[in-house]
Amino acid sequence: MTTQVSVTFLGRVGKDPELKYTKNQLPVCIVAVAENIQGTDLTKWHQVKVFGKLAEECKLHLKKGVSVFINGKADLKSYVGKDGLKKEFTEIIANKVGFSSF
Repeated sequence: MTTQVSVTFLGRVGKDPELKYTKNQLPVCIVAVAENIQGTDLTKWHQVKVFGKLAEECKLHLKKGVSVFINGKADLKSYVGKDGLKKEFTEIIANKVGFSSF
């Protein structure tokens, strides 16, 4: 069972976004975003997925190091790594992405 939570945050793109297409040819952009937790030295990494026309715009305008605003729904995901240990990460399905070209 997964619990979705609404999230809004500012962060920085960690690497150039990756654009893929579903089997129905719907664009999906995957963006790694680092969020600095205010008042601490902690950085939280998120995997952000963007769909449709906004996905194509993200691929065009987002690059590693760019500041980005994200609004969407978050899910905590887990998997077992090659080392046999359970890993967790936050996956966000974005419905709004704000960015600047300068």
